[in-house]
Amino acid sequence: MTDENEWAGAVQAAIDGELRLLDPEVRASPALVRELLDPEFTEIGASGRWWDVESIITMMSAETVASKSPVKVSEMSGVELARGIVHLTYFSDWQGRRARRSSLWRLTETGWRVYFHQGTLAD
Repeated sequence: MTDENEWAGAVQAAIDGELRLLDPEVRASPALVRELLDPEFTEIGASGRWWDVESIITMMSAETVASKSPVKVSEMSGVELARGIVHLTYFSDWQGRRARRSSLWRLTETGWRVYFHQGTLAD
């Protein structure tokens, strides 16, 4: 495998994971969400609130993102910062609430997991 193919594979794996986390069926399942979150996961939400693994799982399983009004994603891109570390950026839009998003994914023994996420409200 070439370095370019490795890069593309790492970035695509992180993108696939990020999109899974935005899927309403995955978000409703604490077990599925836990598979994608690093044990040391933290988030600074668009509201400014700080989240850890347990608090984000509780929030996701109680939220109302439905398949009829899913989160829309645009301009997603990523870069492998170092072997096994990918930084993603994108915009999300859910019912008119637009945010710029940034996630750090790392490769673990069990696969790609999001280590850190931040959302900032955008115009």
